[in-house]
Amino acid sequence: MTRALPLLAGNDPDAIFAWRRGIPVRAAEFLADVERLARAMPAGGHVLNACQDRYHVAVGFAAALVGDKINLLPSTRNPDTVRHLRACAPDLFCLVDGPCDLPLPQMRYPEALAAAGRAASAMPEIDEDRVVARVYTSGSTGAPLPHDKTWGALVACIRSGRDRLALPARTTLVGTVPAQHMYGFESTLLMAFHGDLALGSAHPFYPADIVDELARVPAPRMLVSTPVHLRALLASGLDIPPLRMVLCATAPLAVELAHEVEARTRAPLVEIYGSTETGQIATRRTARTDAFTLLDGLALVPTADGVAMASGGHLARPTPIHDIIEPLGGGDFRLHGRSADMVNMAGKRSSLAHLNHQLCSVPGVLDGAFFAPDPTARDGVARLMAFAVAPGLTVQALRAALRERIDAAFMPRPLVLLADMPRNATGKLPRAALAALAVEHGEIAQAEDDDC
Repeated sequence: MTRALPLLAGNDPDAIFAWRRGIPVRAAEFLADVERLARAMPAGGHVLNACQDRYHVAVGFAAALVGDKINLLPSTRNPDTVRHLRACAPDLFCLVDGPCDLPLPQMRYPEALAAAGRAASAMPEIDEDRVVARVYTSGSTGAPLPHDKTWGALVACIRSGRDRLALPARTTLVGTVPAQHMYGFESTLLMAFHGDLALGSAHPFYPADIVDELARVPAPRMLVSTPVHLRALLASGLDIPPLRMVLCATAPLAVELAHEVEARTRAPLVEIYGSTETGQIATRRTARTDAFTLLDGLALVPTADGVAMASGGHLARPTPIHDIIEPLGGGDFRLHGRSADMVNMAGKRSSLAHLNHQLCSVPGVLDGAFFAPDPTARDGVARLMAFAVAPGLTVQALRAALRERIDAAFMPRPLVLLADMPRNATGKLPRAALAALAVEHGEIAQAEDDDC
């Protein structure tokens, strides 16, 4: 028999749901905003929430639930993706709170909601088996691959993560990642719904903005961020307001960076492991251990073809893990990189994750990544390329440092110094962006080959 689960955990209308510009928003006010927006939404059954204000995203997400709509959360919003979404959901409309050039029917978030008289509203309840979100990853063909999320599975995932983090009630969440990305969706937005935590509405990106937003909200605070944002924050030298915890995901986290974050913030840094398909499934204190520990109720089971399957907990069915996992027993495992990241050069095998770690560990390197082009070189051999942000270092000095760290078979040709890396809003480096850099700097590789 299907159960109904409340929109928000607890039933206290005076509980603080969010902070906006330093002003608290109570649960009753949030529920009233949800009701009004749900009534104002078009009749379409699918919503793409493109709001920037995290509180607006939360109201829009909840209004879609109340209005029996599905939230679509694509990994990108490029024209091909939008065309695909619209073909699959012709009634799709976009909720916006600022300029937006997406070729979709748009509904502007009504600022009148904030000015309207707010009254406590009954707590909405959602059937646990109802699909409330459809998240997308990009497959090898580039076509968005949908993964439906039910309300019951999302709530179970968030409750499990809340129990693992063991944060004080009403800890305020400040996130540098979008609320529409799976990591930000779970760790900022949904944690405010069923994690007994308060949502910080801002979406700070630059170090000064992050520090200002942390200072604007009350303690205890948790910063939800990525390695690239954390590295920039530390490099800024700004004083960071006291934190209860730092949460990190989306890209490999160097142990050295984890140690530095903990030393500067005097707070534990917890790294999340998960995927769009599974949601969050494991955590580790990276400064203390290289092993991830599964959330309660979950298990990883190796298969005959070497692919690990995650099962139990909030997962409705066994789900493949597209990473190289080393089970350690007792729910612990080591992560050795994605299967697709393995590279073979001159009969030797490594992973892009390992090579990236070695590159970014070179003193003076602020950011960087290796790239493995398709094997279309003139001699039929694919050569690794690398790009780095390293002010003060020359290519020759960086190459010499790499020779001390990696096998000669994996030395990149070319090695290109950049002013910055083309990371997206979640701190990831899309392969397409690296491929564009490879094309742009391909003539350097040609010159290096000619010099050999």
